[in-house]
Amino acid sequence: MTDVAVIGGGIGGLTAAHELVERGFDVTVLEANDRFGGKARSMPISDDPDALQGEHGFRFFPAFYRHVIDTMERIPDGDGTVADNLIETEATLIATTTGPGRIADTRTPDSVRGWLEAFRPAFAEDLPREDVRFLLERLLYLLTACEDRREGELDDISWWEFIDAENRSQAFRDQVANTTQALVALRPQVGSARTIGTIYLQLLLGQLDPTRPTERVLNAPTNEAWIDPWVRHLESLGVDCRSNAPVERLASDRTHVTGVVLADGETISADEYVLAVPVEAAPAFVTPALERLAPELGRIERLDTAWMNGIQFYLSEPVDLPRGHQVYADAPWALTSIAQREFWTGYDLEAHGPNDVAGVLSVIASDWNTPGILYEKPASACTREEIADEIWAQLKAHLNASGERLTDELFVDWFLDPSIVESGGASEADRADDTAVESGGVENHSPLLINTVGSLRNRPPADVGVRNLSLASDYVRTNSDLASMESANEAGRRAANAICDRHGARGRARIWELEEPAVFEPFKRQDRVRYRLGLPHPAAVTQSLRGATRRLVGRL
Repeated sequence: MTDVAVIGGGIGGLTAAHELVERGFDVTVLEANDRFGGKARSMPISDDPDALQGEHGFRFFPAFYRHVIDTMERIPDGDGTVADNLIETEATLIATTTGPGRIADTRTPDSVRGWLEAFRPAFAEDLPREDVRFLLERLLYLLTACEDRREGELDDISWWEFIDAENRSQAFRDQVANTTQALVALRPQVGSARTIGTIYLQLLLGQLDPTRPTERVLNAPTNEAWIDPWVRHLESLGVDCRSNAPVERLASDRTHVTGVVLADGETISADEYVLAVPVEAAPAFVTPALERLAPELGRIERLDTAWMNGIQFYLSEPVDLPRGHQVYADAPWALTSIAQREFWTGYDLEAHGPNDVAGVLSVIASDWNTPGILYEKPASACTREEIADEIWAQLKAHLNASGERLTDELFVDWFLDPSIVESGGASEADRADDTAVESGGVENHSPLLINTVGSLRNRPPADVGVRNLSLASDYVRTNSDLASMESANEAGRRAANAICDRHGARGRARIWELEEPAVFEPFKRQDRVRYRLGLPHPAAVTQSLRGATRRLVGRL
């Protein structure tokens, strides 16, 4: 039997283990933390065994997630599977500081009128007509561009430039350009038009697919609803899942990996190795010998990260909000949230401390470099206490704009992602941003990969070219393309397939392509010919894109 050592017990590592053990491999998973799940894991907010759970950030599952859902459907939980723990949201609140905001329905429509009403807000309601027309043109450009053009042209252009944001209305910049930062922690000025455009399309098309819910969330904290049942299932299949087992380094010679050296000095030898650690940790495992074998490994350290971390507010009463996401359009820290109590139907809040908690508002902050409204400092320059105070203030400014919904009397406690650590010196800034950060503040020990302009060339495949090493993390090249549970799961499948191919195992893990309407395929085929001939896309282009195209042609 072939032995496989998986370094990292996040979504990518657990997925690789799942696919491999089902195909007869002997798998050991080594996780540095006391809990599996990586960035997706939930964790107790205190040492009390009955403590409430906090998270790195809330989990949500849009319609285009296929790999993660397939895995969840194969994990037993009670009389069903963990996929049964997913609940469809009903609406997204776009909250502002100047009024009641607006609500976009996220339920699957049951009529043509319902489809039109669902799609209309997605195109940024209340935009000037010329901006709506321009946005449609840009989306049609994406839908008819071949994959070679997307990779060779659009990956070298920012989303901001592609949608000509500088020359559009302020409403357009706020609703279309800047909302990407709240969604994926990716500033539109530096984010790849290929990545943001592709994911933006998937989110829009998800609203038009009657076969899948637009978006879903879990009915309990992530570990209870998903990760813990997953680990138990893997162990029942024979996987050795070891927590609190940090790996210090990979040992290798001039041809392959020879072992895994743990922090306690133990060395584990296997036939195959899967490196499933996050992007900020991966470069430390790339030895000079491995980089000579696979130069792509050396480019991982060139990838950029940003901060996208969560805080949970525990409340004495649930907040009256639509059952779904809240996007805070005017929040300087690019906030989004979910009132989780309304979805946690499978979780007994009363059995967990602190006492008197009847509501949980889970918030994600995606901009850590813009000054806030309370302390007038960026989040990265604040203390943990100041971060909690500032986010609470920004929430109240939005939710109370047209009537009091969130009051200090509701506040019971808060839990900030423990990856945010106070620092005595200058805090770590987003590497994609040159914003100066004040002394003090916080460091982020768990940043998020971001797909900046031109970064695709620095992302390795899962089968990296070392004869017994595969990669399973969200920085790997995947169809999903965005740092997410879906991309990590797909990367884990690709790593498992590389090992199966090397050892002649029967069957391969399924990989889904991103789906786009088939009606555009003839246009993509035509554009593929045009691109190979060095011709521009036939659609109208902005002046800025013409300039970018000229720069690209000049390199050829």
